[in-house]
Amino acid sequence: MNFLPTEEQRMAVEGFTRFLENELRPIVERYQPDKLIEKELMLEIFQKMLPYGMGGNGIIAEQYGGMGMPWLTYALMYEQLARISGDVAISLLIQQLGAYSLEVCTNTAMREKYLPRMVRAEIIACSGISEPGVGSNVAEVTCRAQRDGDHYIVTGEKTWISNGHYSDFCMVIVRTSSEGSGALSMILVDRAEHGYESRNIDKLGLNSTSTAQLFFDGVRVPAANMMIEPGSGLKNTMVLFEKARPMVGLTSVGIAQAALDKAVSYSKERRQHGKPIGGHQLIQGMLAEAATELDAARLLVYRAFNLIDHGVRSEVQSAMAKWYATEMAVNVTSKAVQIHGGNGITKDFGVELLFRNARMMPIPDGTTEIQKLIIGRTLTGINAFS
Repeated sequence: MNFLPTEEQRMAVEGFTRFLENELRPIVERYQPDKLIEKELMLEIFQKMLPYGMGGNGIIAEQYGGMGMPWLTYALMYEQLARISGDVAISLLIQQLGAYSLEVCTNTAMREKYLPRMVRAEIIACSGISEPGVGSNVAEVTCRAQRDGDHYIVTGEKTWISNGHYSDFCMVIVRTSSEGSGALSMILVDRAEHGYESRNIDKLGLNSTSTAQLFFDGVRVPAANMMIEPGSGLKNTMVLFEKARPMVGLTSVGIAQAALDKAVSYSKERRQHGKPIGGHQLIQGMLAEAATELDAARLLVYRAFNLIDHGVRSEVQSAMAKWYATEMAVNVTSKAVQIHGGNGITKDFGVELLFRNARMMPIPDGTTEIQKLIIGRTLTGINAFS
């Protein structure tokens, strides 16, 4: 495993980082700490990032209008985005995975209809999995799709849906039969064509991006909109989690890096007892711990993406990367607040927002506890889920 960037990767990251500092940072700072970025502006941001392969087109194959970027290369660039804005990073994560889902789906018509507009950042996607009573156990999904001739009637509610309020379409995990792992399917519901309602959710952090409830009230959707073979929704979702979980971990790495950068800078400027606080042993110890934890998380994430690039199943490695990186970010941002002292709990220095954003990350795409059960199941051969 050699994670030293190639010259091409280094140049790509440097160019994208300059763009982020010069063009994106001034935009997102206008919306901090908790103002929602409008859909039109989010699309504009995606479109500005397209030349760098970071607007939803990066990992998509060239034959579909993308750049065919390796996952690890994408990760190196995505980390810089998460460092500047966890909110935009989360929106892009969902957008990119939405495009990827279209690329690999078995429904050619859906791919041809939606993927070109996705790689041009003209529309926004979301994925509908979680429900008010369904979180980590996807198999318990209750949102139903009842067959009615050439259509399905979709009824139910989804919640905690990233990009939900922005979305032009949703790839919805639905129940198409009564029981068993073959009961779940994935159907594409277009907001304009078929209709669904959304309501944004006010949260602890990451309020500059949309997280929403979605309501499907007897929505009539053509059967031709089934994205994959009916009954294979659970298996497909588990495979997508292998990509999503290290992306969530990498978002946390970016957030933690931003907090560490602020803590180091502040420790060199703030003076107490006759010298900069960075000269005190306890502060240096906190910074050293934060930097080491951050690097460990980064390497776990890189390993997961390296395996994905090599076509190797990475359920356990993705779970390790997700739980360690997200919990690490909570610890590192908390240290950054502590190093800032009283200033750390104000909204003027930015570390309280990073802490709130970091605290969000151990929950989505499987909580920390779920990731540990996945790892434990592999180690013992015993399934703790049943």
